[in-house]
Amino acid sequence: MDYATTESSAPAAATVPAGRRAWLPLALIVGLFFLWGGANNLNDVLIAQFKKAFVLDDFQAGLVQSAFYLGYFLVAMPAAMFMRRFGYKQAVVLGLALYGAGALLFWPAAELRTYGVFLFALFVIATGLAFLETSANPLMTVLGPPGGAARRLNFAQAFNPLGSIAGVLVGQRFILADMEHTPAQLAAMSAAGRAAYYADATRAVQLPYLCIGLVVLAWAVLVLLARFPAVTASHAPAAHAAGRDGVLTRLLRDRGFTGAMAAQFFYVGAQVGVWSYTIRYVQATMPGTSAHAAANFILAALVCFMAGRFVGAALMKYLAPVRLLLAFAAINVALSLFALLHPGMGGACALVACSFFMSVMYPTIFALGVEGMDDDERKLGSALLVMTIIGGAVLTAAMGAVSDHAGIARALGVPALGFAVVAWFAWRRLPRTGGAGA
Repeated sequence: MDYATTESSAPAAATVPAGRRAWLPLALIVGLFFLWGGANNLNDVLIAQFKKAFVLDDFQAGLVQSAFYLGYFLVAMPAAMFMRRFGYKQAVVLGLALYGAGALLFWPAAELRTYGVFLFALFVIATGLAFLETSANPLMTVLGPPGGAARRLNFAQAFNPLGSIAGVLVGQRFILADMEHTPAQLAAMSAAGRAAYYADATRAVQLPYLCIGLVVLAWAVLVLLARFPAVTASHAPAAHAAGRDGVLTRLLRDRGFTGAMAAQFFYVGAQVGVWSYTIRYVQATMPGTSAHAAANFILAALVCFMAGRFVGAALMKYLAPVRLLLAFAAINVALSLFALLHPGMGGACALVACSFFMSVMYPTIFALGVEGMDDDERKLGSALLVMTIIGGAVLTAAMGAVSDHAGIARALGVPALGFAVVAWFAWRRLPRTGGAGA
């Protein structure tokens, strides 16, 4: 997903191996964007599957995202410090090793049929992704001539939504493909029959995550064996605690920057919440729809998200990014409220449409947040903005709690609030930004 990309100061270009070996590091790092996109959006499928396999309420099912984004929050800063100390390549290898290990933990978790073990496995995956996402973006800028850095990074980021779509397809085909039973059918089954059904639903995740784990670990071996350009520690993006010069204090006193942190927190929470509960919303408001069929709405949302990225980039040639952000956020407030007030096919289509307008939000908020900063402030500010993705854990759990008490449709008031905060941030930036680009 786009919300985890970091824009830090581009390091100086390093000498890349010549000849046929020149493309290999580039291809390996581009592949990372695909791999973490798949991991992020498989969670949307897992929420629906675990709700069925463990008979969870919506709040408990939402803990999938809470465990996942807690891993990002806790490890983002240590990952940046590790990268500064040991280099890009080592950070990528460690990230892939953690990602693969977490995926392999799904096998024993399914055998134990323990929800807490699954949550721990997701936490381990997220720690690996935190390493990957803090290293892959700046590494792309040194794998070639400096003049092509932005082009390479945008090319790599295009693979992120493709990975997201692939993740949902894998989940739809191999995890949600088994037969579903209504509560009445389950009640009519024998205790042994119900136990067998729940066990089969739990084991459905084993083979897909085993394959993912093995592919990711094989990718780690390829990265380890590949020849990468040498980058000195001074070129790596720093995210250490820069309290010596009062940088952290200055940032936290800057109302423009803290506003960006709040906007990013609520945006990520709104995005993750909408995607996490789309399947649940469709099934609850369109009775008789299977989870397998409801996953098509997630696929449509991801296609809209990818299309919105390109359309938004084109519109920014004619409209200041902050104005586009304000317009898109306001539209998403309206779409969320429509889905709240008109549950059913119309509301589901409104949720899908939300993804088109979400596409520009993370990078635009990020760029506005670090606008005008010096190098030290930008480095620490970037790390703090990445940590705000903990909103994905907080708001998703809040949506689950509201859904349990008032219904899934009313839970959409939570992302509506999130988009409203983004709109407020953009409105506050209008006088100071003018027509500047992000």
